[in-house]
Amino acid sequence: MRTEQINPRYVELDSWSAAEMIAAMYDEQLAAAAAVRGALGAITAAVEDAVPALQRGGRIVYAGAGTSGRIGVQDGSELPPTFDWPADRVVFAMAGGLDALVRSAEGAEDDEAAGAQAVADAKIGADDVVIGMAASGTTPYTIGILRASSAAGAVTIAVANNPGAPLFDVARHRILVDTGSEVIAGSTRMKAGTAHKIVLNLFSTAVMVRMGRVYRGLMVDMRARNAKLRRRAEAMVSEIVRCPGRDAARYLEQADGDVKTAVLLGFGLGRSEAAQLLQRHGGNLRSAINESTRDDG
Repeated sequence: MRTEQINPRYVELDSWSAAEMIAAMYDEQLAAAAAVRGALGAITAAVEDAVPALQRGGRIVYAGAGTSGRIGVQDGSELPPTFDWPADRVVFAMAGGLDALVRSAEGAEDDEAAGAQAVADAKIGADDVVIGMAASGTTPYTIGILRASSAAGAVTIAVANNPGAPLFDVARHRILVDTGSEVIAGSTRMKAGTAHKIVLNLFSTAVMVRMGRVYRGLMVDMRARNAKLRRRAEAMVSEIVRCPGRDAARYLEQADGDVKTAVLLGFGLGRSEAAQLLQRHGGNLRSAINESTRDDG
């Protein structure tokens, strides 16, 4: 496997100065980011397949072991505060359980049956989107997750860093990020981990945009749960409606902190009318504003 190979460039790494080491590792991080470009088509296809399933009420499931699992938990944990994605529609299947986030559970990744059991326990079905990540692409636990999820009819996505990885054989969508060997042989928390983080950033953000949770580059589904976020919400309403901040604050108060509703209030709709309009358009603010504008015309 390429991720396990020794890179001749770094065999004397431990004799280098700190500055030399850091510069070399930085170059490899850039190479990891560049490697993602070759996977953009596969990421796009996965997004296009995932959105309809999620629109039917499905969940996003992150599955993995070690570094890959931890990166998945990080990505999924940020969906509720950023996009107000329902917390009960994010599922984590981590080898060794969530305790493995802070304590290594290396042996747990070798249990394919445990992966299959996690799918049964979570009642994965056809409307769910399951992302399985493994740098090597050989992790039995993650293979078990994707194999059982595919059998259940779920949208399955494999992310791995080695061509021909067995993980790809059990998933509908195959995202290969060929990052090659690591600065420290086999330490896939480095280049491979960086690539996984980028892939998940691209995938989950694109999904949320397509789900109507972003408008004009703004996270309009965000919930203002602290002072910083309240200021951000006011700024968003002010920017979209083109109104003073004090008016934006008033619209937000009338909308119980819901940015989309506050925007429509700012455009002159009543609270009930705004709620009905958003419901009619599946929460898509752009579509709701367009209809409101046509009606005004």
